[in-house]
Amino acid sequence: MTYHKLLELINPKVHTEQKKPYSGFIKLQNLRYELSARALPDAAIVKINEQITQTNEQAEHYKVWKKQLSKSLASILQILEKQMNLVPRNHYRNQWMALGMSIFGIPMGVVFGVMLDNIAFLGLGLPIGMTIGMAVGSQKDKQAAAEGRQLNFDVG
Repeated sequence: MTYHKLLELINPKVHTEQKKPYSGFIKLQNLRYELSARALPDAAIVKINEQITQTNEQAEHYKVWKKQLSKSLASILQILEKQMNLVPRNHYRNQWMALGMSIFGIPMGVVFGVMLDNIAFLGLGLPIGMTIGMAVGSQKDKQAAAEGRQLNFDVG
């Protein structure tokens, strides 16, 4: 079995001439550092390196490079979640916030609208559903942290 190492991320010349570093580059670089401190299976490293290579190949064209950075970051996080069950901080909170609004918030808003005989109260359920979803997601984040499945990395 061959040991694979994570590739370096190229910071293009066009990027360094910008006044402020592009945040997507910093996020992907931070994720790469976080992953290099962990023992990852070779299959995951190969897939992550493919994403880094695709990003590095676009270093000549700044706009294309920025788009590729976002795609690569999302792909790497998806690989980590599916193959190794690793998630970034607040992953479940953000996921469940949207789910809470759609699963709990909209039905509650409909109930409020019908009960009060005014459909304008439909939006009243959304913040309630969002709060419920964030509470459920935060609990799942705490559980992931306790199990050591949480990356020391923020997406947002």
